[in-house]
Amino acid sequence: MPHWSTLYLVSEWTIRFIMLVYVPQQRTAAAARTWLLLIFLLPWPGIIIYALFGRIRVPRSRVAQQMLASQRIVQAQIQQKSHLICEPGLPPYLTHIPGLAAQLGDFETFGGNAVELLPIYEDSIARLVADIDAATDHVHLLTYIFAPDATGQCLASALTRAAQRGVQCRVMADAVGSRAGLERWSAELRRDGVEVVAMLQVGFFRHNAARFDLRNHRKLAVIDGRIGYAGSQNIIDASFVSGYPNEELVARVTGPVVAQIQAVLLADRFIETGATFDVGPLFPELPATGSTTAQLVPSGPGYQRENGEELFIALLYAARQRVVITTPYFVPDEPFLTALRSAARRGVEVRLVVSRHANQTFTQYAQRSYYDDLLTAGVHIHLYRPHFLHAKHLSVDDSVAVLGSTNIDIRSFALNAEVSFIAYDPTVVAHLRAVQERYLGDSDELDLATWRQRPLSQRVLQNLARLGDSLL
Repeated sequence: MPHWSTLYLVSEWTIRFIMLVYVPQQRTAAAARTWLLLIFLLPWPGIIIYALFGRIRVPRSRVAQQMLASQRIVQAQIQQKSHLICEPGLPPYLTHIPGLAAQLGDFETFGGNAVELLPIYEDSIARLVADIDAATDHVHLLTYIFAPDATGQCLASALTRAAQRGVQCRVMADAVGSRAGLERWSAELRRDGVEVVAMLQVGFFRHNAARFDLRNHRKLAVIDGRIGYAGSQNIIDASFVSGYPNEELVARVTGPVVAQIQAVLLADRFIETGATFDVGPLFPELPATGSTTAQLVPSGPGYQRENGEELFIALLYAARQRVVITTPYFVPDEPFLTALRSAARRGVEVRLVVSRHANQTFTQYAQRSYYDDLLTAGVHIHLYRPHFLHAKHLSVDDSVAVLGSTNIDIRSFALNAEVSFIAYDPTVVAHLRAVQERYLGDSDELDLATWRQRPLSQRVLQNLARLGDSLL
């Protein structure tokens, strides 16, 4: 009988050979090499870690549901919303962007919208609560974090008040990001008549489950089908990073594009539960409330392509004058880095605004490993001082503004369900630019010579942390 050590050795080599075939499928070469290195060095621990974090596979049922949801979105626009489709007034070098965005996320450009940017944390929460208190038909809320804190209590109370008036309230919250909040609020809200759905529940043996870090990271709200919210703000107190409260940016939207926000919310609920709705009350006729042309680009693993990254890269290659990117997490892949460097080298003014203060030390080390390369290419990097800057947005020339939940990192691009709101309107871009200029005024710009004087220990930690991006 073989000795147990021989069996263990055979099992290790079996794992190595099987994973040598399996790991490279639908994965970048860099990611495959990193995973295989880990598995070849530590076969059993490596395969366990891979089972937890490494499977980009999405259950076939989720992919099929996403395809069905996309088909319904396209059909609804053809049959009911075709009169809303509007070609934005863009310079010739940007006219391909709306069509690309529609190919990626299924939504055409709708005209006649009004967009209000809300950069003050407490004000955006107060506006959302006020709109919920004024609701007469329904309230839909989708969030990554619904926390058991004062902000969570404020929203839970508003939802309860609305439900008690007969308003149909539905809350969709990520099962991991909102775990504590779901434990605190679910029973109470359901008792008061609010529907609560935990999104992307985890578990090895759970039906329709995928790897536990494929998360629904969207932050959306719709009130009565007429008012929409999109941005970076979760339902949580601002004091997330001790001493440096979160700073966010949210768009409050009225007009036809609210139907697109509603469609994303309902598609997510359909993918999670399989339930459908009588869409009539949820999609009222939406007259023009402004002059902004806009569209949504949802993204996520169910699409089988990286919608958000493709959109951002296309914008970087199209830009002619100025690009300002704001993100709390900057751990991009090589195609995005190439587009960023290319824009800077051909004379586009490229500014990257990131937070000096971090809530994820490992991620901060990883993102700093990119600074030398970017500074050398001519990208301006600004470290925002006053708060933890959690906002996620970019502006391109004077024509395009994008904001939403998408970070400039591999996790947002490949793993999370995200959404980007695009406004093709110089006035909205000017308002976003005003926010960005305030950021720049409250930031320290990095100098290449000074940055290269950082201690060797920091360089080593940054480069080691950067290796972790390939594990995604």
